[in-house]
Amino acid sequence: MLLNPTPTLINARSPAPSVRKHFVGVGLAAALAVFGSGHASAAERIAPKVMVITMFGEETKPWLEARKLTTKIKVPGLSKDYPEVACDTQGLCVMTTAMGYANAASSTAALVLGDKFDLKQTYFLIDGIAGVDPRDGTLGSALWARYVIDGGLRHDIDPRQIPSDWPDGMLPLGAAKPGDKAGWNAGTEVYALNPKLAEKAFELTRSVELADGKEAETYRARYQDEAARAKPAVKLCDTVSIDTYWHGSKIGDAMERWAKHATDGKANYCTTQMEDNATLTALKRGADEGLLDFERIAVLRTASNFDREAPGQSVAESLSAKSGGFGPSVTNAYRVGSAFADAVIKNWPSWSAGKQ
Repeated sequence: MLLNPTPTLINARSPAPSVRKHFVGVGLAAALAVFGSGHASAAERIAPKVMVITMFGEETKPWLEARKLTTKIKVPGLSKDYPEVACDTQGLCVMTTAMGYANAASSTAALVLGDKFDLKQTYFLIDGIAGVDPRDGTLGSALWARYVIDGGLRHDIDPRQIPSDWPDGMLPLGAAKPGDKAGWNAGTEVYALNPKLAEKAFELTRSVELADGKEAETYRARYQDEAARAKPAVKLCDTVSIDTYWHGSKIGDAMERWAKHATDGKANYCTTQMEDNATLTALKRGADEGLLDFERIAVLRTASNFDREAPGQSVAESLSAKSGGFGPSVTNAYRVGSAFADAVIKNWPSWSAGKQ
């Protein structure tokens, strides 16, 4: 979406490369058969069915422990902490970007623009943890996104210095007050993902058994919202990206207003994370060059913490609290993400043709 003086919601998709008849390289199974379980040769391009993108090691760990990702492909430009993409013989690959916008965009661009992979038919799964709005989910919940909104591309005035009739200090670039249309934009403010794919991912995974824990159960009881007090569940809503790890109900309410404004009222903000708009921008650049299909991107975030304090709790206490959500969140990111990946791989003839 471009925020401009007379904005309309722009779906950042490109024509599906899957309809093209010309492909580069060889299939994943053939490539791995040639190179075994060691390091793949740069002479061949691997064509994954599913590329999982995680952001740090603890998100990646369940994939590495549960799957036989024995082929390692070193990609120039990836983070020095995560320099390789790990693949199995069935069509699944996993990469780790490292945290934050700079790492996410740089690593994803290195993958897309490099010469190691043919990504034209690949489905991408951005799979990581996040903070959750207690009105929409709870610790361990798995939340598929339809809209991905940049929470940082805006003006910001300290709330202690804003006019008395402003709800917060967040306003669009080039605008005079909150709620105004933007005067100018960066072009990456909103990504509207393929709604059919998001719905399909939700339907395929809504019955996945999710991990929970006693500590998380005890902690969520502090909240009054029905969604916060419930067991973790798979849901469909929307996510906000921003490098700053913010926390608290006042910022949370402002972010919800921001997400609504940026999408002309369409988004239901539920999770906050530090990478997804950056990752999607790198993928969009690749799609614009015909290197991948933007229609084949799904974003899953699981709740490791609440994005705001509980009643009677200070924001500072909430930020540093041990909620017990981290363990279930990384486990469920794998459980739900792998259920989606397995469905794609198992039914590849249909998925490869874009017939979800």
